[in-house]
Amino acid sequence: MFATPAFAQAAAPGGAAAFGQFLPLILIFVIMYFFLIRPQQKKMKEHRAMVDALRRGDQVVTQGGIVGKVAKVHEDGMLDVEIAEGVKVKVLRNTIVQVLSKTEPAAA
Repeated sequence: MFATPAFAQAAAPGGAAAFGQFLPLILIFVIMYFFLIRPQQKKMKEHRAMVDALRRGDQVVTQGGIVGKVAKVHEDGMLDVEIAEGVKVKVLRNTIVQVLSKTEPAAA
């Protein structure tokens, strides 16, 4: 007696219509992956490689803008950075933003 026309309609045939509705979402995710996620992962990988390659004598820049020379590399993720004659600061490895000049490894 009070049946609405929405209940009387038949379901859409086939699953192609459902896939067509999800296609824009899938495309947006793929585009975001290639333009946002993948480049960020690549940048993080390059930064990790740069930080792992730090050694004594490298001139570095920290996130705070401090420029100094690596005096000592600790195993616990810390560095002693000499910012002036006789002035050393302990910084975390991950706060190094850029390596200005690399020292050559000593020939064995």
